[in-house]
Amino acid sequence: MSDILRRHRVAALLGAALIISPFVMSFAQGEGNTIPTTQTPVAGITAPNGSFAPIVAADKPAVVTVTTVMKAQPETMSDASPFEGGSPFDDYFRQFFGDQGMPTPRTPPQQQPQRAEALGSGFIVGADGTVVTNNHVIDGASSIKVTLDDGTELPAKLVGRDAKNDLAVLKIKSDKPLPTVKWGDSDKLMPGDQVLAFGNPFGIGTTVTAGIVSARGRDLHSGPFDDFIQIDAPINHGNSGGPLVDVAGNVVGINTAIYSPNGGSVGVGFAIPSDQAQKVVAKLMKGGSIQYGYLGVQIQEVTPDVASAIGLDHSGGALVSEVNDGSPAAKAGIETGDVITSFAGQDVKDPKDLSRAVADVAPGARETVDVWRKGKPMQISVDVGNNSEDVKTASRDGGTDAPSAGRAPAIGLGLMDITPDIRQQMNLADKQHGAVVASVNPDKAAAASGIQAGDIIVAVNQVPVKNARQVTQAIAVAGKSGRKSVLLLVERGDAQIYIAVPFANG
Repeated sequence: MSDILRRHRVAALLGAALIISPFVMSFAQGEGNTIPTTQTPVAGITAPNGSFAPIVAADKPAVVTVTTVMKAQPETMSDASPFEGGSPFDDYFRQFFGDQGMPTPRTPPQQQPQRAEALGSGFIVGADGTVVTNNHVIDGASSIKVTLDDGTELPAKLVGRDAKNDLAVLKIKSDKPLPTVKWGDSDKLMPGDQVLAFGNPFGIGTTVTAGIVSARGRDLHSGPFDDFIQIDAPINHGNSGGPLVDVAGNVVGINTAIYSPNGGSVGVGFAIPSDQAQKVVAKLMKGGSIQYGYLGVQIQEVTPDVASAIGLDHSGGALVSEVNDGSPAAKAGIETGDVITSFAGQDVKDPKDLSRAVADVAPGARETVDVWRKGKPMQISVDVGNNSEDVKTASRDGGTDAPSAGRAPAIGLGLMDITPDIRQQMNLADKQHGAVVASVNPDKAAAASGIQAGDIIVAVNQVPVKNARQVTQAIAVAGKSGRKSVLLLVERGDAQIYIAVPFANG
């Protein structure tokens, strides 16, 4: 998540556009008694023939309010991790369950209510009563109710849900014909296109707002399929699950999240593209859940510095920083340091491309992976696993040399061996080898690239190293080879990451 997103927080729209900002978080803990609802007016928006009224008249009857009732568990009111329930927003949503989707102050465990109610939006896509909404709107619900635009209240059955895409499908039964909306083609949307957002903000009733597409392909770091449409049409608490429609009245997105420093709409909202949602909805209608492919690798971006360090003539692809022991990738022979350039015939431009491509493949399928390994391209066949498989730490082996210390002055590192005392102090495994970063010159390239004291360098330019001397020698060789940067495989805590350090800044 970028620094900006960390400061302002992005959250899904439970009951409406749920914004996780310092103000709203303090209110959830019982501080404050108002919610700012600042909205940025959209200037210069014009509608076909001067009015959006025909579109609203046609689509509004198919927009519904989704109300859920659930038992409030003690742990849902705790300070546990917000990513603990499968949905990237679970804990935040549970903090905001309340009448009409409004936040409710926390109470001591013995005073916590036995039931809580939350509100969101949805839309009818099938005359048989098929309703689409966000998964976070119904997550944890013991009962679900759908209210039609004319006020009719109907019980709803959960057909299927998918936390990774934050989508859910409900089914309602009615004695009268149900109005529907049609799916549109989100791939045709371009920045500047006009859109309308429907929903029930704050429980006041079905509302429509107008705006434009601000950007495409936004990644909010909330899941493996982030590809949000950014819009400036005002959306607020209660709009979650409501449809985003184009000027033809077709659904091109599902309102899901907003980005705000104050808890209200400031003209930065996000919607799941309809082309992505429609495929997921179709699968949920058939099976109630979705199985995703699993490869079992930790991956990171191939930056220009990384590409230079490994001899690639261009950046792009997904760099394998770790292979999970016993995973499909390990069994197929994929190695740490490989750059995956395509999967199942699809080009991989970045790590997100690979995540999506693997997830879209059915478990059990045999696919071809193109990799760049040590200066050469090669193909590997892999039997894709199921994403429910356990992820284990990659195994590491190696020998030991005599203890030593070293320096890599070109990039600004002070290094030392893993001695028995250091192994004990850092709680390292007996087979852990490499060089511990003892110091980092703040004016040199290593510091600027993100190397930290306490990191353990386990490989240089994809070659394993056992001690500080080997690291120093390998960096020196890389510098004399004419390459612009050196690629270090760093172990930090329980994770391994590649960091490219340019020589030009040393």
